[in-house]
Amino acid sequence: MDRNQSLDQLKNYDGYWDMVVIGGGATGLGCALDAASRGYKTLLVEQHDFAKGTSSRSTKLIHGGVRYLQQGNVSLVLEALHERGLLMQNAPHLVQNQSFIVPNYDWWNGPFYGVGLKVYDLLAGRLGLGPSKWISKEETLARIPTLEPNRLRGGVIYHDGQFDDARLAINLAQSIVDAGGVPINYMQVVGLTHAGRMVDGLDLTDALSGESHHVRARVVINATGIFTDAILRMDEPTSRPLITPSQGIHLVMDKRFLKGSTAIMVPQTEDGRVLFAVPWHDRVLVGTTDTPIAEASLEPRPLASEIEFIIKHAARYMVEDPTPADILCVFAGIRPLVSSGEGKRTASISRDHHLEVSASGLVTIAGGKWTTYRKMAEDTVNQAALIAGLPEAHCRTGKLRIHGWLKNMDPRDPLVAYGSDAVRLRRIMDDQPAMGERLHARLPYCKAEVVWAVQNEMAQTLEDVLARRTRALVLDTAASMAMAETVAGIMADLMERDAAWVRRQTDEFQTLARGYLPA
Repeated sequence: MDRNQSLDQLKNYDGYWDMVVIGGGATGLGCALDAASRGYKTLLVEQHDFAKGTSSRSTKLIHGGVRYLQQGNVSLVLEALHERGLLMQNAPHLVQNQSFIVPNYDWWNGPFYGVGLKVYDLLAGRLGLGPSKWISKEETLARIPTLEPNRLRGGVIYHDGQFDDARLAINLAQSIVDAGGVPINYMQVVGLTHAGRMVDGLDLTDALSGESHHVRARVVINATGIFTDAILRMDEPTSRPLITPSQGIHLVMDKRFLKGSTAIMVPQTEDGRVLFAVPWHDRVLVGTTDTPIAEASLEPRPLASEIEFIIKHAARYMVEDPTPADILCVFAGIRPLVSSGEGKRTASISRDHHLEVSASGLVTIAGGKWTTYRKMAEDTVNQAALIAGLPEAHCRTGKLRIHGWLKNMDPRDPLVAYGSDAVRLRRIMDDQPAMGERLHARLPYCKAEVVWAVQNEMAQTLEDVLARRTRALVLDTAASMAMAETVAGIMADLMERDAAWVRRQTDEFQTLARGYLPA
């Protein structure tokens, strides 16, 4: 996957693209892969980097949604469980079976989760990951020895999926290329063009070079997540707002706070959300909050009150109470929830996806979650093909292996997230042993991964490498800051950039990274 090649294809194609997808998050990438795999001439444009926004800031779970079952939304749970099973088959190098325990304390309504999770198992059917069951206090503590034992009665164990969100996004972009599509990052949409009343193209600006481009499209798909309304207003300035943004944050801490391999799920916090404490990349991820916000941004910042909220709730269930000094990283993400009228808390707004077609033929897909991205894309491309009058072609993504597909990898392998590409990464290290050197003692990443990100994963900036191609920024912000200049230097050699570029990239990353540390 090479940006220069994508740019050449964009510049040199003088006809109508069958579909142009705006947005390089989970939904946009899913739409472009679905369209390209059906044989449609497909272009995807992303204003920043793939998964820069919400799609790299999730709780890292591919799940049916136990809470939605409690709310009675069986159809959403059924769909999500089916998609969970498909994704584990299509990307086994990135999606794994994760066991969870719902600990039963005096103040909880334990019986629902015993019976409810049995229903969860039944809904998953043959795509289930393992049966749920009641376990004793002793077994609960044997699985999670750092769980608060006071007033603990036992627990319910169940299974869901866990994944690396940004790595899946990069693999989806590579899969688009494999299918004949053209994804390109750092390409901003500055306007929509119309033939009569119908949308027929986009005006673009290359955020890296400043160069302007115009592309024509038989149909345009708006899959921009938290920026959905901005694209709708480009099409029709009086469009009603569709998105209600809500911010959630996660804390990343040392694994000593959650020893063992089992995650904790707390059914309901004070704001009505589920609280998770999940082992992830040799760390523990704790979240999330639900805070309505007025405006979406590419780089949201956690509020002090949100950090305090999670620390307070985590302390209830962990033997060692975490403090702000224990936080390795705190990151914020904004959920693009579909508006459902006034007076509803965002925690209770449905996560169902919303598909609509404007009078101009602009197709907009909003809402949903990572787990159901493939089904959202299938529904969207079906509708877009009708709008464009394209030849009928059936969806192929249900059984489409995602780039990097490889079964039975050792989860302890530091290159496991690369799947089948790990062979080529090791070849780099074999040819140049210095490329196998670790970039920081507290992180598993080596120099070869920087080379791979630049040459094969369309990484353009230091942030791209440290935040999304590797997960250094999220796993240990201070460590990522310490290795930033070294990584920028490797990138500069590969990209033929000068010392000024290295300084600028390093300074910009240090400024960004400081926002991932608690104040």
